[in-house]
Amino acid sequence: MLDLEIHIELYEIRSFMFSVRIYIFVIELHFKYFVYNVTNKTVVSYGAEAWTLTKKEEQALIIFERKIFRRIYGPKYENGKWKSQMNRELEEMSKGENIVKWIKGQRISWIGHLERMEEDRMPKKIFTQELEGARRRGRPRKRWKEEVERDIQVLGVRRWRELVADRKKWKDIV
Repeated sequence: MLDLEIHIELYEIRSFMFSVRIYIFVIELHFKYFVYNVTNKTVVSYGAEAWTLTKKEEQALIIFERKIFRRIYGPKYENGKWKSQMNRELEEMSKGENIVKWIKGQRISWIGHLERMEEDRMPKKIFTQELEGARRRGRPRKRWKEEVERDIQVLGVRRWRELVADRKKWKDIV
């Protein structure tokens, strides 16, 4: 279901970007990047705090972002020929940031918000509730909580539940 949502949103954004390309060379680079951050990134990642991304979905988002960056930065002129930007060069230009890292940051921010919530609030109840019954056969599906905790662990944060109480420290981590 999420896979279909992502592909629909990517298609809509792609069609928008290609319809706006008439004056794309006249607009300054920083403004193009600003438009990308305001429109595309927010539309594509709407509700991303609750997503559990598979590798395939992460790859689709990164490919989409690279296509947009290739439009923003344009081709480069090298040795008398026009060349498309390489993935490595696009990554350097975007300072290593990508949409998947941004989504993971949003999820970490949301788990902090959930942890600070009062116990009687519905999102907090859903977050802390343990489901009863048996799971389906086969490989277990990714769980949001486990995936976000793994993201926090990759950042090297220990005792994150204690750090959540101090918003300033938590914001620095995110």
